[in-house]
Amino acid sequence: MARQDALHTAGDAARELGISLDTLRRWDRQGRIAVTRDSANRRVVAASEIARLRGRDSAGVSARNRLHGTVRSIEIEGLLAQVVIELSGPARVVAIITRDAAQALDLRPGVAASALVKSTSVIVERG
Repeated sequence: MARQDALHTAGDAARELGISLDTLRRWDRQGRIAVTRDSANRRVVAASEIARLRGRDSAGVSARNRLHGTVRSIEIEGLLAQVVIELSGPARVVAIITRDAAQALDLRPGVAASALVKSTSVIVERG
């Protein structure tokens, strides 16, 4: 099996996606995530499916405004993280995302990141 299609346990997949294990199970029941079962009947998720859900394949993203920049600061408090992305020119985007998402993206000052703006929502992705 190719490295890209390596299988992850449900717990590892949930951590990679920044969601709870219960949410992963619910997504499985709803058909929102492609899950298979191992020989012990445990849920496993392909790395390519995790990448798809994390937005690595931008062709599946409908957002028209993708703003590229660099993380200037990140403040984590409780379950939330405030991420400041400095854009080219005199502009910046401030987004409030979950702590789990910030940790899953391994966001820290100096890392390239993008803000996807859709209506009133801002989605943060790693550079």
